[in-house]
Amino acid sequence: METNKTKREAAVLVIIVFLLGLLLGGVGNHVWDEHVQGRENQMPGARPPRNQVVSELTRELELTSDQQSQLGVIIDQTRAKWDALDAPIQPEHERIRQEGRQRIRAILTPDQVKKYDAFMQRLDEQRKKAEPQR
Repeated sequence: METNKTKREAAVLVIIVFLLGLLLGGVGNHVWDEHVQGRENQMPGARPPRNQVVSELTRELELTSDQQSQLGVIIDQTRAKWDALDAPIQPEHERIRQEGRQRIRAILTPDQVKKYDAFMQRLDEQRKKAEPQR
């Protein structure tokens, strides 16, 4: 009788440890996702918002308000130069993107094409949201 009770207690303990592991894993995964996406929620190559850059550098370097203003101007001017540099090649980027999408569609079934197009539409919306930060 004592061994049955011991076996039950051991089984309950194993189940509790398993459930705690699931819970801890789920929470850990959620925290990790929030941590990573909090920093990398932007599209690859997207620039962090100007205010974020100024805030981080102000905190790290203890910038004065005058330095913060100057930094903002430098960031704006630098980004304007990057945008001017990128502007002539943007149509080529878009052409290559669309060509790749067409090639992918060609290997998909009609149902997959619908899902792919919906996925790409979401991706394009995310990219458009990130563009004002560029």
